[in-house]
Amino acid sequence: MKLSDVQKRLQAPFPTHLVNWKPASFNKERSRALLLAHIDARAVQDRLDAICPDEWSFEVEVVANAGRPTVKGRLTILGVTREDIGEGEGGDLGTFKAAASDALKRCAVQFGIGRYLYDLPKTWADWNDDKRAPIKAPELPQWARPDHERSPGGAHLVQAMEQLKYELPDDLELQREIYKHLKAALSSLHPTGRAA
Repeated sequence: MKLSDVQKRLQAPFPTHLVNWKPASFNKERSRALLLAHIDARAVQDRLDAICPDEWSFEVEVVANAGRPTVKGRLTILGVTREDIGEGEGGDLGTFKAAASDALKRCAVQFGIGRYLYDLPKTWADWNDDKRAPIKAPELPQWARPDHERSPGGAHLVQAMEQLKYELPDDLELQREIYKHLKAALSSLHPTGRAA
């Protein structure tokens, strides 16, 4: 397998629930924020594990004498290596983990993983400064969603599959919740007839 064989799958949009929003700037009152979409490092790792589980590696090297915790990351996928710098907040050792995550995400973008998020339009949203979160997360445009979320019932199927990822839960209420999502998905695919 070569990188070109899996490039399209690496670059595919992430499920909407894996896209998070962080503020880039605020209005004077801090009641509105310019939001940037991002994914976390675990989403990158999960994508790599799903596509080429034994064919990727990531290494970090601490950058000495930087003003903040900084690492140089080196991501190798199917024998191809890309490098980038990651930075953490503040100055204590605990933030080197954040710097490593930042480096992984930056390296992944060089392979096209999550790069589409940079193409999203600038989005201002109402901001809750106490919770440090948007009051309502922006909605992703259709082109920035995976194919299964663009089809009728896709969101319900994703929710059900997330719950079934490992096994059917023992909890009867959770089983009912899964059934509800599957039934809603099937109903949206066959709105006029009964779901089989």
